[in-house]
This record gives sequence, C-alpha cells and structure tokens, in this order.
Amino acid sequence: MDITVTPTVPSVPDDNLEESFDLAGRQDKCEADISALRNDVDEVKARLDKVSRAASRPAIGTASANASEEVKGFVDGYLRRGRTSEVKSINGAAPTDGGYAVPRTIDAMIARELTEISPIRSLAQVVQTGTSGYRKLVSTGGTASGWVSEVAGRPETDAPNFAEIAPPSGDLYANPAASQAMLDDVGFDIETWLANEIAIEFARAEGAAFVSGTGSDQPEGFLTAPTGTAEDGVRAFGQVQYIGSGDASGFDAAPEAKLIDLIHSLKSGHRQGASFVMNSATLATVRKLKTADGAFLWQPGMVEGQPDRLLGYPVVEAEDMPDVAGGDFPIAFGNFRHGYLIAEHSATKVLRDPFTNKPFVHFYATKRVGGKVLDSNAIKLLKIEA
Repeated sequence: MDITVTPTVPSVPDDNLEESFDLAGRQDKCEADISALRNDVDEVKARLDKVSRAASRPAIGTASANASEEVKGFVDGYLRRGRTSEVKSINGAAPTDGGYAVPRTIDAMIARELTEISPIRSLAQVVQTGTSGYRKLVSTGGTASGWVSEVAGRPETDAPNFAEIAPPSGDLYANPAASQAMLDDVGFDIETWLANEIAIEFARAEGAAFVSGTGSDQPEGFLTAPTGTAEDGVRAFGQVQYIGSGDASGFDAAPEAKLIDLIHSLKSGHRQGASFVMNSATLATVRKLKTADGAFLWQPGMVEGQPDRLLGYPVVEAEDMPDVAGGDFPIAFGNFRHGYLIAEHSATKVLRDPFTNKPFVHFYATKRVGGKVLDSNAIKLLKIEA
C-alpha cells in the first residue's frame, strides 16, 4: 500500500517576505548605524585631545592637579582676588618692601622667557645672589709658575694680583595690567600671562642697560667701560680695546681686513664661544660688504635654528647697539660669558594694585639686577673712525 507524504511548507506573510528582500533598506540602516558610531568615536577622541592638552600645560597655578598649595594660593588667592592671607607661607613675603616674592615655579618661567628675549643675557654670565650687593675677585696675573726637578727646592712665587668686580645694580620694574573680568575668568592662564608680560618689559629695559647703562641705579653697560687701543697686557684692567674702522663715516675699502683684525685682537681662548653683536641697521650694512673677489662676508645659517655667521662667527642682534656713525661703537665682538657679568637677586616681587587705574588691576613687579664688564680682555669693539 503506497503512502504519499506531502511536506508542509510554512506560510510566510507577504509583508515579511517583502522585508527580507529589501536589501537597499537594510544597507541604508547599516550606514546610518556606522555614521552614528563614527560620531561617537569622534566625540570621544575630541575629549581625549582636550584632556591631553590640559595635561601638557605647565604644572603651575590651577592648570595642574599636582600644583603646590603655595602656587595655588598665590595665583587664585592673591593674583586673582587680592587675598594677602593666601601668601603668608611664601618665603620672603614683605609688603612693606614693595610686594610679595613670587613662587619659584613662576620665577623660573620669567627667567626662561628673559633668556630667550634678552640678547645680552643669553650670552653673558648670570649669577644669582641673595643680597642686593655682589662682589667677585678676578685674577689679573702675577702668579709665577715654572719647572723644577723632583728633589729641587721650590722657589718663592710672586703674590697673585686681584681686582674686585662689584656690578652696579638697580631695581628693574614692570607694571602690566589686566581687567578684573579677565582675572575672574577661570580659563584665563594668569600665571603664564604675567610671566610673559614681566619678561618682555624686563628684557626691554635690561637690554639697553647691559649695552649702555650708566651704572647709576642700573647696570653698567659694556659700551660705558673705558676704552683704548692698547693690546692685552698693556692696557689697564677694566679698559676695553677697540679697533678703528678706517673710515670716519663707516667702513673703508677693505672692510674684511678691519673685521679680521677685530677677531684676532681677541685671544684664542676667548674666541671659542665668541659672537658678533650689532643692531639690525648695522647688520643690514654688514650683509652688503664683500671681499675684493666679490664674496659676501656674511653667511646665512645653513641649518634651521642656527645663527647667521660673519667670517665664521655667530651674529647676535641687539637693537640697543648704536648705528654706524662717526665716533660710535656699532659692532662688538667677544666671549660675553667670560667678559660680562650679570648679578641678580633671586626673587621677583609682585605687588597687586587694583586702585590706581580702575577698572584695571596692575601688577607692579620688581627685581634687583646688576651688570658690569668682568674681563675686559674678552670683549673687543669696532669704532667708526679714520
């Protein structure tokens, strides 16, 4: 007996069958889901970038969770709101002396900015002192030396000669201002702003003093030192040698000869690390000078970040140097780390003043700075004269 089994096929509603074959609709839905996921990823990435930028800011003030309580109190309490109770723990706080000593982290920011902006400071020898006066003994020769055998008697040597260097100093000040609205803005990076403003004003004032300061309540510039034409070992200590340009109004027909004489008037020990110093107007003139065969004396830096060179030595622009004119010293050449001394008091003081110029808040910053020629043999000058 034959039995026929007919399989039962489940019925599919027409609407589900139609949906199962709607490939275009399913593709559109997948693309929408992927777009939403991409937006979420971009948002997370933006948040991570924001956190990374915040973490890379200098670890001072309110910018870092690890900032010291001293700096937080100084920035949020004193600078923003003028609460003097916030700075009682700061060493050297003395309102009667004109302000409160800023924390070391902010003072270090000012020092870094000064070194980058101030041309002579970046070349000279800088010492920190805890007192308003600083003195240094410099040997001027006189110590005898020689050779003897192992068992021979030692001859008596002459007593060494010393000279005392006492850099004249004065109070350097800056007075930047900000509105109270700026200070109330928690996003305003007041410590970086203040450090930059102070450094720019300090650099402008001390740049002029280190070049031509009178020595009266300010540093004595290296152009203020007595000058002469005698060579090293003949001139009096403290007198700087100069070379004449050969022309009363500028440079003679063979300028490279005078510049070479200037270079080699400096002893070889000082030439290691020596630089030319001049302002931009003088540099424009020097860049046009050529040798007899038509070659330029000035050569641009071959690598980014390297200084331009004149006859193989770096050129530093200091706008406070005089222009090319009869009787002036427009070009200096020397090892300023050996030749010029900057002595500064280690603490910068700041006094908050919200009353003098309302609605602005002024920050009166002061620092004791001195300067003087240390070794007159390490700096040479070019004088415009016949």
